[in-house]
Amino acid sequence: MSKKNNSISFGLGLFAGVIGGIIAGVLYAPKPGEESRNELKEVVSDLAEKHSPEVKEAKKQALESIDLVKYKMERQYRKLNYMLKSKKLQKAKELEDTEYDFN
Repeated sequence: MSKKNNSISFGLGLFAGVIGGIIAGVLYAPKPGEESRNELKEVVSDLAEKHSPEVKEAKKQALESIDLVKYKMERQYRKLNYMLKSKKLQKAKELEDTEYDFN
């Protein structure tokens, strides 16, 4: 894995941890439920506004990586399939060329 991918993974993990910590803190705070829910909505909205470009970029990069892996896997599958067909054709030709003596 490249250093850039590791940095992105670490950043996403850190971001998820911060969000989880904030949510847990708000939910376990000694406040009435309605007040906690409103505070949680505010925090989530603020974070979504502040980090929207980064989240979109991370999502874009993740989708590109998935597409690349999918392409490589399909290419390897086609190569393997071609190799298997070639081996079968080669075996069939060998059987055709073999002369059998039935006497």
